[in-house]
Order: sequence, then C-alpha cells, then structure tokens
Amino acid sequence: MSVPESALPGAAKSVRLSLPLLGAGAAAFFTLGIIQAMYGPAFAFFEDRFGLDKSVVGWIASIHFLGSALAPPLTGLALTRFSLRRVVVAGLLILALGVSLVGFAPLWSMALAGALVGGLGLGTISAALNAAYASVGTRAVNLVNAVFGLGSIAAPLVVAALAPRSLAFPFLVVAGLSALTLGLVRLWGVPAMQSAPTQAVSARPGVQFGLFAVLIAAYVGLEAGYGAWLARHLDGVGISGSAFILSGFWAGLTLGRIITGALGARVSPPRLVLGSAVFVTLCALAATRPALAPGAYLLAGLALGPIFGTTLAWMTRTLPARLIPFLLVAGSAGGVLMPIVLGGLYSRSGPAAVPAALTVLGAVLVVLVAATARLTRLRPAAVAGGS
Repeated sequence: MSVPESALPGAAKSVRLSLPLLGAGAAAFFTLGIIQAMYGPAFAFFEDRFGLDKSVVGWIASIHFLGSALAPPLTGLALTRFSLRRVVVAGLLILALGVSLVGFAPLWSMALAGALVGGLGLGTISAALNAAYASVGTRAVNLVNAVFGLGSIAAPLVVAALAPRSLAFPFLVVAGLSALTLGLVRLWGVPAMQSAPTQAVSARPGVQFGLFAVLIAAYVGLEAGYGAWLARHLDGVGISGSAFILSGFWAGLTLGRIITGALGARVSPPRLVLGSAVFVTLCALAATRPALAPGAYLLAGLALGPIFGTTLAWMTRTLPARLIPFLLVAGSAGGVLMPIVLGGLYSRSGPAAVPAALTVLGAVLVVLVAATARLTRLRPAAVAGGS
C-alpha cells in the first residue's frame, strides 16, 4: 500500500516549510546553478584572455565537473565526523576560493586549478544540502533544486552582461553569492538531517541502496542524454529551432520541480517517481516520430523534473540521509556514460538512435522504480500509525 507523504509517520514529514528553513538552501542552490552553467557561455572570453584554441577551452568545464564528481564521497565521509552546517560552510568557502582563482588567474593552468577547487566546493554543498532537504521531504528538496534551475537559466545572462567588461566579474558574482549564502546560513542555519520513520521497512538495506543507486544513475543518464543529444537529433532529422527546444526542455525540468515542490506531498514518492518515469519513457517513444519530437522533448523536461529530488526524499524513508552523497556518485556515472553511449549509437545508426536509446533507458528506469517500490513498501502498521 502506498500513501501520500503527508500521511507518513515520523518527524521528517511534519516539518513546516518556511523562509528560515528554505532560505539558505535556496540561496546556495541558486549560486550552484549559476556556476554550473557559466563555463559554456564564457568559453569565448577564456579563448580571448588566454589565447586558447577551441579544442582546449572545454577543459575548464570538464575539470569543474571532475571536481564536483569527486566531492560527494568525500562529503559523505565528512558528515560522519562533522556537523552538516560545518560541511556546508566549508563547501561555500571552497567554492568562493575556486571561482575567485578562476576570475583572477593570470595563467590558464591556474584557471583550471580554480575550476577544480570550485567544482569540489559545488559538489560538497550539493551533496550535503540534498541529503538534508531530502530528509525533510519531497516538497523541500524539489523546491531548492528548482532554484538551482533558475540559477542555470540566469547564468548566460550574467556572463553576457559582465564578461565583456572583465572575465573576472561573473566569477566575482558567484563569490559574492557564496558570501551572501554564508550570511544566511549564519542567520537561519541549515535543516538537520531527519531520521527515517521508525516503522519503515529496513530489511536488506544493502539491496535497497543498490537499487536506489542504479535508479539514480538511470535518471541522470536520461537527463544528460536528453540535454546533450536532443538538439543533435532534431538537427539530424531536419527540424529547426533545436536550441529553443533545448532551452524549453530545461525550463520544463525546472517547472516540474516547482510543481512538485508545491504539490508533491499529496502523492507518495514511489507513485510520483513511477508516474514520471512512465511519462518520460512515452515522451522518448513519441520523439522517434520526427513530427512529434519537438513537443515530446518539451514534455520530457516536465516529466523528468520530479524524479531526482523525490527519489532522494523516498530513500530517506527507509535509509539514513547521510548515504545520499554516496548515491550521487552513481548519478555522476550515469551522467558520464549516457552521452558517450548516445554518441556511439548516433555515429553508427544515425539520428533515430537517440530517441530509441532514450526509450530503452526510460523503460529500464520504470522497471527499477517498480522493483524499488516493492522492496521499500511500508508495513500496514506504519500506514495505520500515520493516519
């Protein structure tokens, strides 16, 4: 039996959303969204500043993502020894240091080092706060991740407005936002990681964690696959406006998280994730028909929106929230592998391979969600106790 999150037992689901609860987290995720999406729009300015070739400039984004991928397991270990607040503060200081080094670096090698440090800071903050807000519930974790999307949308505008004056200015904005977030953390703090409901099924925790890890890897693979290859697929089948449709995909993903943040507690996490997985698979299937592909890709973003944050919140019902940083490592693997796989399939079979492969991965995600839901189902006593 599956119940809405608002009917669950335990303190984690009774926390009231408020500005003091969400404020520091929202500021942090807005900052992370800006820096995560800033490097691509700034490539031309890096080329001019350091005299780089186009084949080299992309390294700074790769180094940044490497740092963010290395951080979650280190964050998970840190959370076993230090408070969540200390870990978040450390991450903000590391991020501010890294972006400041990028902004003022006199040498390309120093800019790359700054990107690595900044990526470590981003990954630390993201892992720690995702763990905290996921333990609060579906609405909280989706709302702060939606703000991340707003930051990503704002990033190209920040670069376009400030980088022509000096490449340092956009990165100083991120450093300033990190300082502002530190002030909000001091003012309001960060939410404590809540415990899983005591009545929740906790049998076979290793298998549960393994299923959640593969589920998150499949989800991030889908998100990265859509984000990296939908425009190439549309161009390949002769559909114009691919850049606009890609922007619409990311806007849809952000909107999906906002809607889930407002209404997500009315539906149990397993049902919400399963419904979203089925929806996004149908979108990929529809995209195999070129005439339907633009609309299908726009809807795919909306369908993907609820999955990430809701899955994290779902996991905290039966497993400790401190495991979430390790879960994010699996997500990074999916994000690395799927674009590579799609590239190989595209070169071998042409544009049609993109939606076909996304359909297959979507079906795999549906199976994984169903299996995870079966293993983590609450006992009837738990449901009765929360009603």
